[in-house]
Amino acid sequence: MALTAYQTQFKRRMKRAIKLRAKADQKARRYTQLLADAIGAAEDAAMQMNALNQIYNVDVSTYTLLTQALHANSGQEVLVDHLAQSTPGEELVIFNQVPDGNGGQELPSNPLFGELVTGIPIISPPQVDVLQA
Repeated sequence: MALTAYQTQFKRRMKRAIKLRAKADQKARRYTQLLADAIGAAEDAAMQMNALNQIYNVDVSTYTLLTQALHANSGQEVLVDHLAQSTPGEELVIFNQVPDGNGGQELPSNPLFGELVTGIPIISPPQVDVLQA
């Protein structure tokens, strides 16, 4: 059975949304790994700074304010653990047959789905406060 315009529109929109979700997941994984690596490097630097403080009897801060906050609040282990608990593409997507709604006709274009809206925009009338009169 051929798909209606409504069902085809859903399929097109869903494919785009899945692609955007996968792209966001890929970026999140890359940036999470980079952040975990940066926190690890800050911990290495802090160990060296601490050793220098002890050897030379000085008191130089071992972390910057940002790296201290990252170390204290999330830590490298937490980020690496989140990455290990999740794998790319873990959410299986199964296309179900979409009920033929809207009489089989496409819904209006919506910029949320990256569609170009054409025609005259519908603007709701201004609300008049009855108490002002």
